[in-house]
Amino acid sequence: MDWPIQEVARLAGVTTRTLRHYDHIGLLAPTRTGAGGLRYYDADSLTRLQRILMLRDLGLTLPTIGDVLDGEKDDVTALRGHLVWLESEKERLGRQIRAVQHTIETKERGETPMAEHMLDGFDHTQYKEEVEQRWGKQAYADGDRWWRGLSSDDKAAFMTEVKSLNDEWQRAYAAGYSPDGDEAQRVAERHYKWLTAAYQGKAPVKEHLTGLAQMYVDDPRFAANYEASAGDGGAVFVRDALVTWAERNL
Repeated sequence: MDWPIQEVARLAGVTTRTLRHYDHIGLLAPTRTGAGGLRYYDADSLTRLQRILMLRDLGLTLPTIGDVLDGEKDDVTALRGHLVWLESEKERLGRQIRAVQHTIETKERGETPMAEHMLDGFDHTQYKEEVEQRWGKQAYADGDRWWRGLSSDDKAAFMTEVKSLNDEWQRAYAAGYSPDGDEAQRVAERHYKWLTAAYQGKAPVKEHLTGLAQMYVDDPRFAANYEASAGDGGAVFVRDALVTWAERNL
């Protein structure tokens, strides 16, 4: 039994363009090609796609995912490893859900939420090793000191602004605005000001901003903030808008 590319794309929450790209770079070939060039995928292909999507969620680039898949041929063994990570993420997300529920319920009652409950599951230290590898130990130390120095209200306000900004990017993309148009550039300026605040008043230079913009595309964890579904192009829209803003203003 196999499934046509449109059905696979729908079930996986990706676009057919993404699946064709995976085929083009040798990451996921269709099982067969039918009449009119229609691609079909069998259960083994879907198992490989499942692994690709999970590795992408871990932040691996597509070339690295290819290397991992080539190095680990036993699907069951690899999937058991993925399952451990998924269970960990499930627990973390459950804590975040309970934290948000606590905030909503206490505010509805006119009470003050408890900080330890509001921020449970949002532990930023889980990214310590990655931040230090990418930008150095001092970058992590500065960010950690800044975050710990915020009050509970300031932390909540920061998280609210992140959500609001991400939502505005998604709305701008869904509306069909051009990345270099006035509306997208207005959001890009807001994003730049948010980054400046997040970096303790140190405005990003042009190279830093454009590097972050590219990371929003390359790292699926960031891309997910700007895309209604994985690979829908929202992250590319954000990158192009930020790069244009940087070229014009920095």
